Amino acid sequence: MQTQGYTYENLEQNIRWLKEKYPFIEVGIAGYSLLGRNLYIIKLGTGQNEVFYNAAHHALEWITTPVLMKFIEDFAEGYVTGKNLSRGYNPREIWESSTIYIMPMVNPDGVDLVINGLSEDNPYYNDLIKWNGGSTDFSTTWQANARGVDLNHNYNAGWEIYKEMEAEIGITGPGPTRYAGTAPESEPETKTVADFTRQHNFRLVLAYHAQGEVIYWNFMNLNPPDGEYIGRALSVASGYSLETATGPAAYSGYDDWFTKEFNRPGYTIEVGKGKNPLPVSQFGEIYEDNLEMLLLAAII
Repeated sequence: MQTQGYTYENLEQNIRWLKEKYPFIEVGIAGYSLLGRNLYIIKLGTGQNEVFYNAAHHALEWITTPVLMKFIEDFAEGYVTGKNLSRGYNPREIWESSTIYIMPMVNPDGVDLVINGLSEDNPYYNDLIKWNGGSTDFSTTWQANARGVDLNHNYNAGWEIYKEMEAEIGITGPGPTRYAGTAPESEPETKTVADFTRQHNFRLVLAYHAQGEVIYWNFMNLNPPDGEYIGRALSVASGYSLETATGPAAYSGYDDWFTKEFNRPGYTIEVGKGKNPLPVSQFGEIYEDNLEMLLLAAII
């Protein structure tokens, strides 16, 4: 599994390879990014208990995408062989009891900017340079989509509260991070994720981010049923601390919106430690920390 600068092209190659090797995996397209890239969905399982995992809302946090892709590969291999994964979890049993939906890259346009740089044929070429402070180097700064909107502040969960905070934290418009857009779900990526969620009956959701080795939950103290119990179990499985976000980070994220809309538990998983983009050298440890949590979340 390639993890060095994991691009949208790498994602498509891996999806094709997985589909060839494990034809029982279902692959679909939930929607399209601002620049027309596919927002892929991979489906594992046939059971009634539905869960949803997504990654790379933020462009610098692309390392979260291969974490979910590696999980798909290992889960499919375990289903074929019947061998248990991580402390006795049996993929065949999970396949029959649950259905896991995975969107491995929510923000492919932003990831492309970070890894491949700004292409001259990008329709937002001049704007992006302006939004990036006059720089053509996006490799260590850019979290947003191709329109300078932070996708994880573009959901209708305290969005108005967050917009009032923007000025306080120096956000005046599109930029590398923390600009919440003109309205909730103003961006095609967030609307696709929200629409996909509305079309299903998810027991819980995991939104993968980096960094901090933290699990965030409990938007505005709504405390959905079983939310704390599940959160503590995920914390034990991963070794990550269970915390409640504060300040601007506490509003308008995907898991916040899921909890608000459906009164069910949503969690932001912050993998690894350090400065984004995290070094590839952390991938092995990150994956080992998260494997049991990904399995447990499908059945708890």
